Amino acid sequence: MKNTEYMYVDGIPVAINGEKNMLQVIRKTGVKLPTFCYHTDLSIYGACRMCMVEDERGNLYTACSTPPRAGMSIKTNTARLRKYRKNILELLLANHCRDCTTCANNKSCKLQDLAVRFNIDGVRFPNRADDNKVTNSSASIVFDSGKCILCGDCVRTCHEVQNVGAIDFAFRGSKMLISTAFGKPLSETMCVGCGQCAVACPTGAITARSEIQKVWDAISNPSVKTVVQVAPAVRVALGNMVGIPEGKDVSGLIFAALRKMGFDEVFDTSFGADITVLEESKEFLERLKEGKRLPIITSCCPAWIQYCEKKHPELMENVSTCRSPMEMFASVIKEERQERGKKLFHVAVMPCTAKKFEAQREEFLGKDGSRNVDAVITTDELTHMLKEAGILLNEIDPEPVDHPYDNASGAAVIFGVTGGVTEAVLRNVVKDKSRSALMKLSNVGERGNEGLKIFELTTEDGVGLRIGVASGLANAEKLLGMLKNGEKFDIIEIMACPGGCVAGGGQPFVHADVRKTRGKGLYDTDRMLSIRHSESNASVQALYDRLLKGREHELLHVHYKKK
Repeated sequence: MKNTEYMYVDGIPVAINGEKNMLQVIRKTGVKLPTFCYHTDLSIYGACRMCMVEDERGNLYTACSTPPRAGMSIKTNTARLRKYRKNILELLLANHCRDCTTCANNKSCKLQDLAVRFNIDGVRFPNRADDNKVTNSSASIVFDSGKCILCGDCVRTCHEVQNVGAIDFAFRGSKMLISTAFGKPLSETMCVGCGQCAVACPTGAITARSEIQKVWDAISNPSVKTVVQVAPAVRVALGNMVGIPEGKDVSGLIFAALRKMGFDEVFDTSFGADITVLEESKEFLERLKEGKRLPIITSCCPAWIQYCEKKHPELMENVSTCRSPMEMFASVIKEERQERGKKLFHVAVMPCTAKKFEAQREEFLGKDGSRNVDAVITTDELTHMLKEAGILLNEIDPEPVDHPYDNASGAAVIFGVTGGVTEAVLRNVVKDKSRSALMKLSNVGERGNEGLKIFELTTEDGVGLRIGVASGLANAEKLLGMLKNGEKFDIIEIMACPGGCVAGGGQPFVHADVRKTRGKGLYDTDRMLSIRHSESNASVQALYDRLLKGREHELLHVHYKKK
C-alpha cells in the first residue's frame, strides 16, 4: 500500500493526490489564491506573480508553476505576500484604463475584483494607459490595449485551444503588447471571430463588438417592425446572470422579456434548426447513396467555416451546403414577416461572436444588398439590454413564441451542445423513431463533454457509419488530420467553441463544469418535449407546403465563394 504524501499549507497537512502544482493543492484547503494568468484549460505561464507563496525560509514560489513536494511547508497570507500583491495590483492599475463605469466588463472584471479584495484605495503611480488605442476592424470582437494587463490568456487560448494563432506577444519590456503579425488589422489575419479570447480575457480588453444601440434605435422607430430570434444555447446561460441556477431553461422568460423590450415578434431559432436537420439529412443521404463528397461536414458554426476557408480550403467541398439555422430562419422571416409600409429589422440573439461576421457575409445578402439578419447581439449584450430596460427576468411570467413558427423539436434544441447536430441528424436518418430507439441513439457516442469523439453506428439497413465530433478548433485539427491520413468518416461535426454553443464567445464566462451543466439543461429540455425529431414538426412541414416547396436551394442553401 502506497503511503500518502503531504505538504503543509498554513500549518495544515494536505494530501498530495496527483496535483500538478501547488495552487491545486492549496485550493483544496479552501484558500483562493489570486491569479490572472492561470487557467485550467491552458498551459502554465506564471507571469502575473499574484499566486506567490512563502516557505518557512522566506523563499517565494509561484504556486501555479511549482510542483508540490512532500513535507514542504508554505504560507499563503503573510504580511510580505499581502504587500507584494498590492504592489503588483497598483502597477497593473497604473498601466490600465480605469474608466470602469463605462467598461463592458464592469462588475465582472477580475482586476476590479482583486482591487476591491486587497483594499486598493489609491494608486501611487501616474497612469500610463494607452488612450484611444481600440482595434475594431473585426466584425466580431474589439480589442482595447489600454485595458490589457499582458496576462497572456488570450494568446494561449488562440494558440492552444483554437489552433488559430491570430495574436501573440510583440516587442519586449515596457513596450510589450498583444498584437497580430506585423500589426495587421484583425480582419486580415487568421482570426475566425470565435470570441474565445474574449471569454479568457479577465479585464475587458477583448469584448464582443456591440450592436446594442443599433437594436434600440430600431425598436424605438415606429416605421420599423422588429423581429427577433433566439438561439437554443442562450436559454441555459442567461438565467445565471440574474440569480437563476446555471443550466436552467429560461426560454419562456427570455421571450417575455423581449416583448417587454419592444420587439414586435419573437421566435425561437430552434425552428430554423429543425429546417436545417431536414435539409442536412437529405443532403447526407444523397451523398451516401452516390458515394461522393464524403464525409459530410456540418456547416452550422460560422467560426468553423472561416477556419476551413483559411486553413483547409480543399475541404470546403465536403462542407454541407446547408445554411446555419440562423440564416435559414432569417431567409424565411425576410420572406414572410414583411409588412406593407414598414421596414423589417431582424435581430438574432446568439451565444456566438462569429455570428456577427456571418450576418455580414456577402453570401447572405439579398438581391437589394440588404442583410437577412440586420443585427446580432450576444447573450452578454442581451443581459446589458435587460438591465438598461429595468426588466427583472426572475420576476416576470414566461411566454411562448409567436405563430406561425411556434413549434420546435427536441432535436433542434440540442443543436447548442457538442454532438447535438449529429444526434439530431441521426434521429432523422434512422427509421425507428420510438422512444426506446431514441434512448439507444443517445448512447452511441455523440454525447459527452470530450473535445474529440469518434464512434460507429449501424443503421437498420445494415449501413455502417463512422462519425467524428469535435469541439474546439485544436480538436477539429486533430480530427481533420486523421481524415487526411486516410481514416474513413461519413459524418463530421465541428463546433469552434469547446463544448459547443453553450460555451460560445458571447456567453457568460464558462469552465468545464459549467459547459457540462448547460449541455445537460438542453438535454433536459429535449427529454420533456413531445416532439423529439424534426420531421414530426407540423409547423415546419406546413412551411414547406407554404413557402419552401421548390425554393429550398434558393432560401436554405449556400455556396461559399473562394476567399
